Amino acid sequence: MLQIRTKKFMSIKSAQLVFLMVMSVFNIIAQPKISHDEFDRLLKKYVSSSGKVNYKGFINDSSALNKYLNSLRNTPPNDKTWTKSEQMAYWINAYNAFTIKLIIDNYPIGSIKDISSTIQIPFVNTPWDIKFITIGDIRMDLNQIEHGILRKKFDDPRVHMALVCASKSCPILLDQAYTPEKLDQQLTRQTKAFLVDPMRNKISEEKLQLSMIFKWYHMDFEKNGGSVTSFINTYSTYAIKTNAKISYLEYDWRLND
Repeated sequence: MLQIRTKKFMSIKSAQLVFLMVMSVFNIIAQPKISHDEFDRLLKKYVSSSGKVNYKGFINDSSALNKYLNSLRNTPPNDKTWTKSEQMAYWINAYNAFTIKLIIDNYPIGSIKDISSTIQIPFVNTPWDIKFITIGDIRMDLNQIEHGILRKKFDDPRVHMALVCASKSCPILLDQAYTPEKLDQQLTRQTKAFLVDPMRNKISEEKLQLSMIFKWYHMDFEKNGGSVTSFINTYSTYAIKTNAKISYLEYDWRLND
């Protein structure tokens, strides 16, 4: 009789253990992930196909932007349950959305670089060092998103064509949010558009007049035996010669409005 009760008890405990395991897996799968639909709507409404940003429109619609920023704050990526594409799309959108927030909080200005001279915060040298971003419980700045997360963790140089620093020489701001499903396509599209844009790059087979981005971050394009030229060859319509002359265009920091 005792043996029967023991078996019955063990059976109940096993069932409880299985139930807890199933619920644990369910909770991981069901963990909420962020929607970028609100940001997508705002970008379609206030960013032109040429990348010009209507910051006054964003100011008038700031409640919607703040709602999206709050969703970013409250839904930090989880390395265990989020795919690489989900995390990358999140951080690219976060960088661009918080940059817009930084601009409209200081608008009107002639350049994002003007912000650092108007905000007196010890040890802050540039607007990219201002810790005005909260993700989960962590305070961070734009530099941390770009250099500490996107460049360090994901190792995809195309990200430089997706991050927009609110300046005329930056890659244009895409008029849609980045999404995990379309991320690779969107990054490739942005890279190709950036390379053929004569305001940002002037490319021929023998001569390259490039954005300063390729100089500042040349190490990102040179990883794994690559080079700036080989990267451009991958996405350009020209077959760049290995001995092509390279120079760099002056960077225009005026606001992209």
